[in-house]
Amino acid sequence: MQTTDKYDVVVVGGGAAGLSGALALGRARRTVLVVDAGDPRNAPAGHVHNYLGREGTPPAELLEIGRAEVAAYGVEVRRGRVTTATRAGTGTGFELTLDDGSTVSARRLLVTTGLTDVLPDIPGLAERFGRDVLHCPYCHGFEVRDQAIGIVASNAFAVHGAQLWGQWSADVTLFLNDSLVLSDEDAEKLAARGVTVVEGAVAEVVVQDDRLVGVRLQDGAVVPRQALVAGPRFVANSELLTSLGLEPQAMEMNGAVFGYAVPADPNGGTAVPGVWVAGNVTDLRAQVISAAAGGLNAGAMINMDLIQEETAAAVEEYRKVSA
Repeated sequence: MQTTDKYDVVVVGGGAAGLSGALALGRARRTVLVVDAGDPRNAPAGHVHNYLGREGTPPAELLEIGRAEVAAYGVEVRRGRVTTATRAGTGTGFELTLDDGSTVSARRLLVTTGLTDVLPDIPGLAERFGRDVLHCPYCHGFEVRDQAIGIVASNAFAVHGAQLWGQWSADVTLFLNDSLVLSDEDAEKLAARGVTVVEGAVAEVVVQDDRLVGVRLQDGAVVPRQALVAGPRFVANSELLTSLGLEPQAMEMNGAVFGYAVPADPNGGTAVPGVWVAGNVTDLRAQVISAAAGGLNAGAMINMDLIQEETAAAVEEYRKVSA
């Protein structure tokens, strides 16, 4: 299929969600461009987990496989960033500018730009994220099973997190980090589950020989730990969507705000006609496999939306000819 600067669909973001949506659209014989910035959120992780049939695959390898698969159906993948998106006239089409200065047009947009993990401001924490500083037990819990695990509190959700990580290890310590005051009920739950509670602010992460070995408190005491759980604030990479009129909204879990995402219907449709979203930009909890599923659903809905537009145009032309 010959590519052009005019596409049925431009997919902004080349991760699991974007490539999955592009695959569905390519198989539907749509002209598709994927614009990929090349900085996936899970790049520091060694392997992808809970992806049936690809368990343990390195993230970069999974994306390489995906790019080859979509290319087989005529999808174009271009490295770069979309810097601006504007409505083309009064219809549902869009004009996009890329960071290399090139422009493309799209009848529909699928935005899968993911999220940014905003970590607590603790020295040494960000450098270890995705290795031995973790956030998701379903992504990393099995790999740190039976190790000494620490939970750094940033809000009330840490109480739930401490209990959750106890499924993978009997040695769990909750660092209150001057961010959380336990209720009597929560203190009792943690004690019953064998979770050690440490008061005081966390000063830094202690690393030796490129391994996390402990947590240093402000008073100088070091609590030995082998893995640390730091609940980041998940913030959707939504600048492009905001420019189109879609603002991220606060998302809560167990009464605590854990991030900001762009709302959409179950199939990724947004309040702006012609714009769909999938993956972490709209679902902060999505793992790789669920992000891919969201991309597939959005791709199918975009194809149906285009079919409805094309059918309406065909009916109008048919009536002219038949008159």
